Amino acid sequence: MSTIKNPVGPQPPSVYWRRRLLLLLVLVAVIVVVVLIVVRPGSGTPSPHATGGSNSASPPASNAATSGSSATACDPSVITLTPITDSASYAAGVQPQLSMSITNSGASACTFDVGTDAQIYLITSGSDQIWSSKDCQTGQTANKQVLQPGKVLSTTPFAWDRTRSSTTTCTGNRPQVTAGGASYHLTVQVGGAKSAAGGKQFVLQ
Repeated sequence: MSTIKNPVGPQPPSVYWRRRLLLLLVLVAVIVVVVLIVVRPGSGTPSPHATGGSNSASPPASNAATSGSSATACDPSVITLTPITDSASYAAGVQPQLSMSITNSGASACTFDVGTDAQIYLITSGSDQIWSSKDCQTGQTANKQVLQPGKVLSTTPFAWDRTRSSTTTCTGNRPQVTAGGASYHLTVQVGGAKSAAGGKQFVLQ
């Protein structure tokens, strides 16, 4: 069995022991640097936050956008919004599922807030505003995304409960809207961008 011998040389043993300790510390530092380079802690990307509820605008759910802010801000005029319902006509008691698509119609990638704090869903009948997602919305969040040109970003559908909304009826019972063949229109907004006038028509039976 080998044993550690005292250093032999012209200088005191303490000098050689200090040199060995210094060499050992340098070796440990090199190992730590190599491990940090390989592991690269903190490089993960947080996932988008989603919220629910009948008065919550829906979060984006598409590969057409990526988190980040390296691109310039989008001009709202290049953002095309399309309101979406899951059907053109709904039987009595069936709740329409509302969503939208967001498309960067410009020539280059740009940054745009597509979070629930920026989304607005409006349901109208003629000139009468029936329901707004902003009237009683809670838990809204910002979600800045880099929108790639020509790619479509779709939001997650949520249910409209077929009631008329207002900021004064958030905690009470809301009146049901007229059905029996009545038609309604869904329009959407995100930031300064708006869908085309008229929006998406649907019928409640």
